[in-house]
Amino acid sequence: MTTPSVPGMPEAERCLVMGVVNVTPDSFSDGGQWFDPDVAIRHGLDLVAEGADIVDVGGESTRPGAARVSLEEELRRVEPVIRTLTQEGVTVSVDTMRAEVAEAAVAAGARLVNDVSGGLADPAMPRVVAATGVPYVVMHWRGHSRDMDNRAVYGDVVTEVAEELRKRVDSVLAEGVREEQIVLDPGLGFSKNAEHNWAVLAGLAELNRLGHPLLVGASRKRFLGRLLAGPDGEPRPFGGSDDATVAVTALAAQAGAWCVRVHRVRPNADAVRVAAVWRAAGVRHAAGARDAVAAGHAAARHADESR
Repeated sequence: MTTPSVPGMPEAERCLVMGVVNVTPDSFSDGGQWFDPDVAIRHGLDLVAEGADIVDVGGESTRPGAARVSLEEELRRVEPVIRTLTQEGVTVSVDTMRAEVAEAAVAAGARLVNDVSGGLADPAMPRVVAATGVPYVVMHWRGHSRDMDNRAVYGDVVTEVAEELRKRVDSVLAEGVREEQIVLDPGLGFSKNAEHNWAVLAGLAELNRLGHPLLVGASRKRFLGRLLAGPDGEPRPFGGSDDATVAVTALAAQAGAWCVRVHRVRPNADAVRVAAVWRAAGVRHAAGARDAVAAGHAAARHADESR
């Protein structure tokens, strides 16, 4: 199993780690902590020091029920953070659904556009990304935060997510985006309930067959908090699911994910390294087993010919 690569992104013989910097007052797990640009910049640098390969800067919350911010406000939030981090040598992605924000972010130094709508929220996005040439994360998405939970209806969630992503790939290719620019994200928590999320994670091998690197973003999401609910049924607070996030990271990396998007970097950076060694050992073991079988067949043929 080879580690997928994306042009313009860091290269490593393991799953990459993307650290989250939410420059927002209302993101679901850490809203307000990094809203001040100087604090956000320091946090981004801290994430790199902890092992982040990419820092994902976003200025609009996509938590369920969140209201959209204006274009001007989103730009005000993210531009200075992206510009300063890139000047410090950080590989930055911009988390946005707006083509104008993506264009401004790339001009400020961002090297990847992470669009949770997969180009559906702003029809101009694929053309802008095509013109910039940077990698483009196309996420599975069925609607904005205000009503996405109502769209969590599936017969076979893995098959339907794969088919809807395939259609999005065809659409963005038709707008000029190149095959090698595309990264796919199954969109955990977006128009999906807990059962759907677990099924999608278990089906990463099927999604890998779409032929594009996968970004997995499970960090601190509601389905983890609900899994870890106490005896009273109260979900674990968002920050209380960090250990479960690390477990998902290791499993996703083992399943061949290109990158994981996380809030706490250091333990997840450890997890992807463990998964890389595990995968490599499995490959070596499988190759050794094949060689042993081949040698056994050759010996049997030689014995037959010597009779």
